[in-house]
Parts: sequence; C-alpha cells; structure tokens
Amino acid sequence: MPDPRPSGAGNAGARLDRLVEIMRTLRSPDGCPWDREQTLESLRPFVIEEAYEVVDAIDRGDLPGLCDELGDLVFEAVFLAQLCAEDGRFTLADALDAAAAKLIRRHPHVFGEDARSDTMTSDDVKRRWEQIKAAERDSAGQPPSLLGGIPGALPALLRAYRIGRRTATVGFDWERPADVLDKVREELSEVEAAVQREAPDAVEEELGDLLFSVANLARHLGVEPEAALSGANRKFTRRFAALEQHFRAAGRALRDVPADELDQAWNRIKQTERT
Repeated sequence: MPDPRPSGAGNAGARLDRLVEIMRTLRSPDGCPWDREQTLESLRPFVIEEAYEVVDAIDRGDLPGLCDELGDLVFEAVFLAQLCAEDGRFTLADALDAAAAKLIRRHPHVFGEDARSDTMTSDDVKRRWEQIKAAERDSAGQPPSLLGGIPGALPALLRAYRIGRRTATVGFDWERPADVLDKVREELSEVEAAVQREAPDAVEEELGDLLFSVANLARHLGVEPEAALSGANRKFTRRFAALEQHFRAAGRALRDVPADELDQAWNRIKQTERT
C-alpha cells in the first residue's frame, strides 16, 4: 500500500515553497503594484483562462506547452491562496492538507484498512466515490440535493453531462440510447415550432432543452460532449484555414467570393481530408 503521509523535502515541494515566496514578495509593499491590486474576483478570469490553456495543450498533444501551462495554473492557485492567507482565512498548506485528506478519504479501497483495490472495477470505484461525496455533503450540513455539488460555473454542456450522470446514479435516466435519440428528435421539433411561431424566448428555451438532450445522448454513447464539440471546432477551424489559404493563393479575399463557390471549395477540402 502506498504511504499517504507527507514525504521529506521533495523536489516539487521545494519548488512550490519557492513559488510561494515569490508570490509573497510580489504582494509585499515593495512588490508589484498590479499584483497588490488583485482580488479573488479579479483573478477569476485568469484562473479560467489558464485552465483552458492546460486543456488546449492536452488537445494539441503539446507536452512542453502542457508543462508551461500547468506551472501557470499552479501559480494562479498559489496567488488565490496568498490572498486568503493575508485575510486570515486559510493558507496554501491548509488547501493542500484538505486535498490530501480528501483523496485518502475517497479511496478507502487503496488507503483503508480493508483495502481491496484488486477486487473493484472502475465502475465500482465511481459509485463508491459518489457515495462518499454524498456522505461528506450530509456531514457538512449542505442541502441534500443530489445535484447540489455540481459547480454552477462549469461550461453549460459539461454541466448538463454531469447532471445527467449524477441523476443516473439513482435510476432517473433513459434506459437506452435510442430513448435519448427520441428525446432529441422531440426537442428538435419543439425548436422548429418555436421558430415558426417567431417566439425568441421560446426558441432560446427549446434550444437549451435540445442541447441538454444532446449532452445526455453523448453520455449514453460513452462520449464526452465537450470533447466531441472541441473536436468539431478544431475540424471546422482547420478546414476554414484551408479555405482561406486556397483563395489567398489565388489572390482573392473570401468576402469577394460568391457563396456557391465557397461551398464548392469547402466540399473539395472535406473530400480531400477524407481521402
């Protein structure tokens, strides 16, 4: 069994300490004016941006870039913890201790006295994880809602996926992918009806229902909807860049090319990719 206790002065630990000291210097009276002005709220967009840059490096298979972006993301975590430490709320050490304790608590099959990881499947582990999280919410006096722990700030498509996955743990779900497909068709027809009525509010609502259904269709098919949409975005971007290059080589601006000619060139690019 791995030893979950803190090790000695490891390389990562020493470097994390150095980063913390740099952050303290930046926040000191003789530090950086910009860093001293920041608040939890002002750092929010930077945290989101750095997290997305980590994901982007993963998607591109850029390991040197991933190393760099992970460092930036850790720095944002250190920055947030420093602000909270200055206000006497908690320190980075508190956050790290909480993370370590949580991982040990949620992996009783590895760290518990009755460790039995060799007899558990991945699905068993996920079910047990959700049970432990639910027990934690109960002990913390949080609302008993099954969906209460899903962050509201998640990207909407991912949150729809997580909501469906969470309610499925208590049997509130479609039985088969075909049933979800029927729901997608139903929601699409409701979008069409709202468009025909020229009702903008209804169109927005029905489009939301359609997207929610599509996210859960992806879940039933074993597909991460965010990953699927990201792949589609990359494919479109790649093909559009090829379209731009095609007409740029001919000395033509896209805005001057007739729509039917754009479509023909687009279809040729698609066909070239497929072959």
